[in-house]
Amino acid sequence: MTAAKGPYILRLPLPTGRDARRKDLPEARHSLRLTIASQEKDRMTTETTDEIRHAAETLAAFDARHGPRGLLQRYARGRIANFGRRQVLTATGAISLALLSAPWVGALAAGLALLGEAVDWLVLSHVLRRLDAGAPDAPLRRAAAIAAGLQALSIASCVVLAWVTATAGAATFFALAFLTGAAMNAGLVVAFHRGAALARLAVYAATPLVVFGHDVAVGKTAGLGYDLLGAAIMGYVVYVFIKYVSQGYARSADTNRDLLERQVALADYAAQLRAQQRETRKLALVARHANDSILIAGPDWRINWVNDAFIRQTGFTLDQARGRRPGELLHGPRTSADAIARIDLAVAEARAHREEIVNYSATGREMWVEVNMVPVIGPDGQVEMIVSVEREITAAKDHARELAKAKLAAEAAAQAKSDFLATMSHEIRTPMNGVIGMAELLCEAQLDTQSHVYAQTIRGSAEALLSILNDILDLSKLEAGKLDIVAQTFDPAACVEDVVRLFRPEATAKGLTLDFAPDPGVPPLAMGDAGRLRQILLNLIGNAVKFTADGTITVSVGCEDGPNGHVLRVAVADTGIGIAPQMLDQVFDRFTQAETTTTRSFGGSGLGLTISRMLARLMGGDIVASSVAGSGSVFTATVRLGRASAEAAAPDQPVVPAPSGVPPATSETEATTPLCVLVADDNAINRMLLEKVLETLQISALFAEDGQEAVEVTLARTPDVVFMDMSMPRLDGLDATRAIRAAPIAQPVIVALTANAFDADRDKCLAAGMDDFLSKPVRRPQLLEKLAAAAVARGRAIPQIVAPPPEDEPR
Repeated sequence: MTAAKGPYILRLPLPTGRDARRKDLPEARHSLRLTIASQEKDRMTTETTDEIRHAAETLAAFDARHGPRGLLQRYARGRIANFGRRQVLTATGAISLALLSAPWVGALAAGLALLGEAVDWLVLSHVLRRLDAGAPDAPLRRAAAIAAGLQALSIASCVVLAWVTATAGAATFFALAFLTGAAMNAGLVVAFHRGAALARLAVYAATPLVVFGHDVAVGKTAGLGYDLLGAAIMGYVVYVFIKYVSQGYARSADTNRDLLERQVALADYAAQLRAQQRETRKLALVARHANDSILIAGPDWRINWVNDAFIRQTGFTLDQARGRRPGELLHGPRTSADAIARIDLAVAEARAHREEIVNYSATGREMWVEVNMVPVIGPDGQVEMIVSVEREITAAKDHARELAKAKLAAEAAAQAKSDFLATMSHEIRTPMNGVIGMAELLCEAQLDTQSHVYAQTIRGSAEALLSILNDILDLSKLEAGKLDIVAQTFDPAACVEDVVRLFRPEATAKGLTLDFAPDPGVPPLAMGDAGRLRQILLNLIGNAVKFTADGTITVSVGCEDGPNGHVLRVAVADTGIGIAPQMLDQVFDRFTQAETTTTRSFGGSGLGLTISRMLARLMGGDIVASSVAGSGSVFTATVRLGRASAEAAAPDQPVVPAPSGVPPATSETEATTPLCVLVADDNAINRMLLEKVLETLQISALFAEDGQEAVEVTLARTPDVVFMDMSMPRLDGLDATRAIRAAPIAQPVIVALTANAFDADRDKCLAAGMDDFLSKPVRRPQLLEKLAAAAVARGRAIPQIVAPPPEDEPR
């Protein structure tokens, strides 16, 4: 098959066979169209480029020819080229003088004229050579003008010679005629070299004055007036001739340059027109073959044209759609009236608009469509047409609905997870409170050595279990993004030293040296979450003590100042078992330790480092590890701290505020009155545990088994402190607190004592009117702290342990 397009001939082999033709012929035709379009585009681009370049080159050449340098070159070349023609006039004049006057006069005139022409020819030849060599044209132009003046002097000499030697009458006519011809010849080059032309004309204008002056001097005054008149007439003729020639040349140059500029502009316009045609054709092909539906409507929103995708999507042909509004074709029962109104308003206001709307095909199929409509504004500011691109998004809408369902399911699962963790935390902490509390009481009792070891083992195992539970809860809160960093003023070095001091007895018991090396540059005060920093250090230093059998553990602290605060760096280096290089990245994974034997040998949940790194990153830092297996490890934690003013004081110990209506004690008598404490808890073990603890203190204790009883006892006995559980029958701790706060009594200090350990639980308790919060299992030092603060606020005696165990007894 051969297809011809312009000068291009394409030869494309078509597949053979009936089936092959049926399958591949459309593809071959499409390929043919693409090839023709590509070649046509290349041809048009080449032609356009050649036209513009040729027009520009022609204009540039014209400017070069008519510029000062080009005109000088043309003047010189013209004078040299016409040298022979000018000599015809020289020979004619010489012969005339030889006949009219004497042969020697003609010979002398010819010699003078040839001498001037020779000088002019030589100078102009030199000028051309220098111009071709690139020499500046200004000095050469002056040289050419001087040579022109000399050549004019030679002609003027011939005229004077003819005037003086010829017979009367004939001399005047011949001289003036010869001078007029020479002046006209000089005027022809005014446009090319004005200086040379003016030099010649000046010489020729002075020549009549010389010859008329000679006649007056020798007394030849007869007919002088006629000669003067004739000279004036010839001078005027020369002037008119030169003016006409100069103006004609200028008009011709201007006209030619204007034509060349128009030619360049026309070539450029043709190029733009071809580009627009290509762009228009390209846009037409894109619109026709686009996958999205495209319709073009008039300003009245009536359809003028639709592409093939619109026909495929809606089932309406161009003939069916032309002249109708889109809504007349596509809208149906579930099409939003508000969406229609927004589209109509956008059309009326001639502005672009995007809308998602339900449309219907010709067969009644419902589909979601994203409509992007843009008005095309004409030069007069009026809307010429409206282009609307419509993409079907039914599948995307279905996917979005599925995602929404999945999101709800995920949120429900997350809520179920939170509820499960809260429930399990409560259910585990409640018996753990009894186990740890009773174990502590046993450890403080008068036991023999073996029984004391048993009690210590129970307490240690319970503490380990509680630590795992706390790690799991912290990890859950970190993953949910519900763990907040609370900034307060604290001493970073002192915070690290407190943790080191906490582990020093354990390290000493193992025969380890635990060193603390603070850098002097650590600021005395900074802003940050000291509790979370302490939690990170507890994990890092605790791991170092756990995994080091002998040697030294060094905790070094450094600090770098930054533009927005401090970067605290704490490095914990040990001489323990170390970590293999391939396991360094895995030690931060949850429930992971360096080796499977590590858990069996040292215990642990594998969450400590995971939580510590997440906390460090939450505080703007990180934790990195380096180690050599068998030689020890270095864990370096960095956290970002804010700046604290030098005058800032360390935070005070938390103090429970005095309840409203109860002023603090002002006399020694009131300060000796013991606290009255109410314990509201539905768990008998917890009540018994607190009863045993409170028995060792100078405290009057009351007990309630549910929230309702707690309210009744409070109203009847007005205790100083109420330890309130959250989850109780009949009336929970929150409602019981609200009831107490609403009662017209001296308000007690209410402290939540609950197995619900989440921050949300703390917030609920404080919002209900409680003064403080303790999570189970509670330790006696914590109870003493809260009771002491309440005693100060209430003006009661500070609780003291009645009979502390002897120093020499096992503890």
